[in-house]
Amino acid sequence: MTLAALSRRPLSRLTAAAAAAVLLLSGCTEMGGDPGGSSPAGEASDSGQDAPADEADLPLDDLGKSAAQELPADPASDSDYAQYYDQDIEWGECEDVQSEDAECGTVTVPLVWDDPSQGSIELAVGRLPGADEDSGSLLVNPGGPGASGVNFLDSVPYMLSPEVLSAYDMVGFDPRGVARTAGVECLSDEETDQYRSETAEPGTAEAEDMAEKWSSRIAEACEANSGDVLPYLDTYSAARDMDVLRAALDSEKLDYLGYSYGTYLGSTYADLYADRVGHFVLDGALDPTITMDELTAGQAEGFEKATSAFVEDCLGSADSCPLKGDVSEGKQQLQAFFASVDDNPLQTDDPDRPLTGALARSAVMMLMYEDGQWSEGRQALGEAMSGDGAQLLEMSDRSAERQEDGSYRTNANFAISAINCLDHPGIADEQWQEQEADRLAEEFPTFGPTMGGDGCSQWPVPPLREPAPISAEGADPIVVIGTTGDPATPYEWSVSLADQLSSGVHLTFEGNGHTAYGRSGGCIEEQVDAYLLEDTVPEDGLTC
Repeated sequence: MTLAALSRRPLSRLTAAAAAAVLLLSGCTEMGGDPGGSSPAGEASDSGQDAPADEADLPLDDLGKSAAQELPADPASDSDYAQYYDQDIEWGECEDVQSEDAECGTVTVPLVWDDPSQGSIELAVGRLPGADEDSGSLLVNPGGPGASGVNFLDSVPYMLSPEVLSAYDMVGFDPRGVARTAGVECLSDEETDQYRSETAEPGTAEAEDMAEKWSSRIAEACEANSGDVLPYLDTYSAARDMDVLRAALDSEKLDYLGYSYGTYLGSTYADLYADRVGHFVLDGALDPTITMDELTAGQAEGFEKATSAFVEDCLGSADSCPLKGDVSEGKQQLQAFFASVDDNPLQTDDPDRPLTGALARSAVMMLMYEDGQWSEGRQALGEAMSGDGAQLLEMSDRSAERQEDGSYRTNANFAISAINCLDHPGIADEQWQEQEADRLAEEFPTFGPTMGGDGCSQWPVPPLREPAPISAEGADPIVVIGTTGDPATPYEWSVSLADQLSSGVHLTFEGNGHTAYGRSGGCIEEQVDAYLLEDTVPEDGLTC
């Protein structure tokens, strides 16, 4: 299939580094009936600037069709798919996984779900065996989209209780297009360094030109290197893959823990296979009814609120805080710091890699995901505001999975676009896009100026999915968790998803950071563990 480059929407205003950093859900994404509580369309914002026209009155991007959304029959009972559903996983040693207990294998799935004759891909799978002889399997997904579930096994023992680790084989997989599973190939490591670091003042013509250049360059590189798989990396296809994996694990029903984008993947699976939903936990939920622009707006507001919380914590900490005054003044100082580094990058331990404004923003943005890192962030920010950008550079590299030798551990910086651009259409109106970019910059001044626009404007495949509610009618109880101070998946999205699901059960964690299970301090963990281990469904609406 030849992919024609489609200029679907106006130029992106997203600066190069922000494009990579802001969307790594759990790492993050762009997407809200209500976009995270921002000003209702058509009403005046607090800044006095009119908000853009209501999205509902404007056309979305033209949609293509997913090869996996609708099939004539259940593939699990269709003879055309028997070769996939009759597999066993041959477990062996893992490469590039730290845990000595991990075992790895592959599962074969069709590249094109509605035409399995077009060939197959190998789904990379890993597991940490449970201690119990009759351990079931708990499939985990860390989010992204673009994050490796096999690599996530390195973190799982620090997040889940010993009881859950004993009761289940913990199984992670790399979704299609990600890392070891037909991973998309785009820029070289050296080009990725340049992409992440290049900076222009947000909102300027220079920034727009830079964004257009990188958007085109990445799209062309991805198409040239991975054009045969790009049309088939949508979440419907990945959810179909999960059912093959369920069968290969010899599970009648799928038990699943999904974080961030993993909630979108999990809810999609539940809608396709409601009768095969076992214990499902969706933490840091995405709202499937929202457009790409609503996703972006929700995150712009979420990161602005998280920045306020970080600054307030900094000003009240016993540690030295480089910011002074009240929260508003502290945020202004942070924004002034970003602007100064845009103009004058800071020295680091590597003379060839100064800390640019783009890298500084991505480092500070990473802090918003985990309030446990705020002490480290205060120190790094203080050093940078004193002229040494080494620690912030290290944090930015960590967020992008850049290793000490200059290579990138996975392709997450580009797999995220390959998946998101298929899953989420946006508004196809240039005037609206310009107004919305101005609104985000005005209302959410810390990161909003870098978040307006569309990173998918040059993508070679059109979006394949219309925003729509997910009900998963007939599924067993599905636990949905929202964190009140979550910057990447705002709390309101979890409420919306739980309301859409016919069997949704909603839990609230009152705290800062992205997701809750494994970092809430006890309450959420107790509820989820009882659900996973004892089949005790939490009380809907519980807050802790």
